[in-house]
Amino acid sequence: MMKSPSLASKLQHKQGSKTRVKNNIESKRSKYGVIFALPWIIGLCAFYFYPLLSSMYYSFTNYNISGFSQFVGLQNYTQLFKDPMFWTGISNTFFYALMQLPLSVMLGVSIALLLNMKIKGQGIFRTLFFIPSLVPAVAVAILFQWLLEAQFGLVNYLLDLVGIAGPGWLGDPTWAKPSIVMMSLWIIGNTFLIYLAGLQDISQEYYDAAEVDGANPLRKIWHITLPLLTPVIFFNVVMGLINALQEFTLPYTLTSGTGSPADSLMFYSMYLYNNAFLYMRMGYASAMAWVLFILIMLITLIILKTSKRWVFYQGDN
Repeated sequence: MMKSPSLASKLQHKQGSKTRVKNNIESKRSKYGVIFALPWIIGLCAFYFYPLLSSMYYSFTNYNISGFSQFVGLQNYTQLFKDPMFWTGISNTFFYALMQLPLSVMLGVSIALLLNMKIKGQGIFRTLFFIPSLVPAVAVAILFQWLLEAQFGLVNYLLDLVGIAGPGWLGDPTWAKPSIVMMSLWIIGNTFLIYLAGLQDISQEYYDAAEVDGANPLRKIWHITLPLLTPVIFFNVVMGLINALQEFTLPYTLTSGTGSPADSLMFYSMYLYNNAFLYMRMGYASAMAWVLFILIMLITLIILKTSKRWVFYQGDN
């Protein structure tokens, strides 16, 4: 007589069947997942990775818009560091970033603190402060070009009423970059919204404990709000730095790409754009783009390295 299969072997066979069925289902899900994600993957490769790799290759060539290119090695990079306008763009851009970034952080945090107060009409005030960020940068540039006009501008007219002689603003090399900073600070609605979200994420228990200890509002802000807001400040500093070093729209709209007066508004991105689309030096512009990328990466890594000393998270000991 043939012996019937043992109970253990039946269980193993049944478990193996379930495993195969489960693997087949997961395989089908993975296959369909890849199929549905394929348009996005193709778009990412076509519009991101290919241009990125092409730019790296063209930075070592003398490629121009006509399509002719010849490999020149590091010639674009060596020529770049001998170009006086390159250093002018670097200095203007970093000067702007060093002014704009700290001011945007301080102003953004201050506005967020004010708009986080429980007052009547809170939603209206939040909307009013956010509306300027919806205005296109080109429109902002045209508006401030009229406001900051040296002779007939509204700002100098108001200053004249109180006995102050207004500067030349956009026509003065000394005041041109501060004018751009002032325009950029008018459209920081997205920034203070992030700060506002960070403020609302801070637990009320910290404030209750501080109130029991007799802390006044300023001490609460200094010892509780700002330390626990540092993760949000850190995020905005990194993103603000990247945006500041790529500033283009405002100065280009105001000067039509000339960087006047006296090249004081010739930002790095503007000079890159001029080389690529005005002088048709695509290879040279690609080298400029990679230099900017390396600078941004280095500065971002430095900020990331130092963040352990000044960024605090809720629950950290």
